[in-house]
Amino acid sequence: MSDRGTRPGGDREQQSTGVRSVRRAFDILNLLDEDRPVISLREITDATGLAKTTVLRLVQTLEESGLLWSNHSGYTAGPALWRWAYLARSQWEVPRETRKVMRDLADRLGETVNLFVARDVHRVCVAHEESPHPLRHVVDVGDEQPLWAGASSKVLLRDASESRLRRIALSSPQGEALTGQLLGWAAEAAERGYAVSTSEWDEGLTAVAVPVTGGTGRVVASLSLSGPSHRFPYEAVERFATELAEAARLICEQGFDHPLGSTG
Repeated sequence: MSDRGTRPGGDREQQSTGVRSVRRAFDILNLLDEDRPVISLREITDATGLAKTTVLRLVQTLEESGLLWSNHSGYTAGPALWRWAYLARSQWEVPRETRKVMRDLADRLGETVNLFVARDVHRVCVAHEESPHPLRHVVDVGDEQPLWAGASSKVLLRDASESRLRRIALSSPQGEALTGQLLGWAAEAAERGYAVSTSEWDEGLTAVAVPVTGGTGRVVASLSLSGPSHRFPYEAVERFATELAEAARLICEQGFDHPLGSTG
């Protein structure tokens, strides 16, 4: 459910600012995931579209830094990432009390519960509790999804400026023409107190989301319930929204804070 299938280089490199060699190095690291823990030099070259000599230099630098590790099959995550992973977990993992509220909600309602925060034109999953059903919606912590679709996006955009909405719209297939609809979705979610989406991002998926607010009253995160659309009949949505709102209230009272949620 992330952008892992997108070619790392190419258009994005033209649209983004930053140091090109650093971006290319991280594009290589981002090719690794649970489904592909080891990658060959040829696969890196094919995926990035870079010259083999450039890939060799980048891979050698990453290996010398301990960020990649070579074996007979190719390249995998290096030992230096252990330190980064430990540090990231200590800074980004949500409080245990928040996880308990989410787990209780998933057990009671039988669907997957996700907590999203906004980052630029994306929303990032920072916590999730899976549905007990074999057929369920799965989002991994750290996965990015676009802010131009989905119930959680509609909630997270409540306090967004028109210029930001325009940037988000430009990242969508519809382009700038979507700006007005994003504004309408955000206004409707603010008025109702929750948002609903069906097949907007994943076909056959329905989600209900409510805001999690910080001390100033601004939206810092979205709490959502998602699953196959046939398990979200119209008459159940109101009940789901009520349950989510109560869970969000508990999380707010616990003083929910998150590095991404504080910046939007």
